[in-house]
Amino acid sequence: MREQDLFDKLRKIERLYAGAATPGEKEAAADAIARIKRRIGEVAKVDHPIEYKFTLVDAWSKKLFTALLRRYALKPYRYARQRRNTVMVRVPRSFVDETLWPEFLELSEVLKNYLDEVTERVIARGIHADGGDEEVLADLD
Repeated sequence: MREQDLFDKLRKIERLYAGAATPGEKEAAADAIARIKRRIGEVAKVDHPIEYKFTLVDAWSKKLFTALLRRYALKPYRYARQRRNTVMVRVPRSFVDETLWPEFLELSEVLKNYLDEVTERVIARGIHADGGDEEVLADLD
């Protein structure tokens, strides 16, 4: 996958979660972000923000999740003595359930697949062509 293909796929996912309805809307990623920000504000009037604690498995996931929060003008934080893989945020539950978490999972999967492809190419070209899994031997008994 080329880097431009990755960006196109990420924009497509963004439009999906923004609820783009027409071809013109699908071409305007900035409009999609604005719609999501408006939706957060509307939802917050009915479904008041609550504090969420997210524990992310690796640095890549944390960077992606933090960037997604900031894109929607949400302020990620953590308390003193919390682990570095913890991200706290105040956000309406319905936004987390319907938009934020599903979008993060989909973006994370796309990014993970891309990073796996890049890693395999670099290993094959720079270290050894056979970077596959190790051989499984019978038990030592």
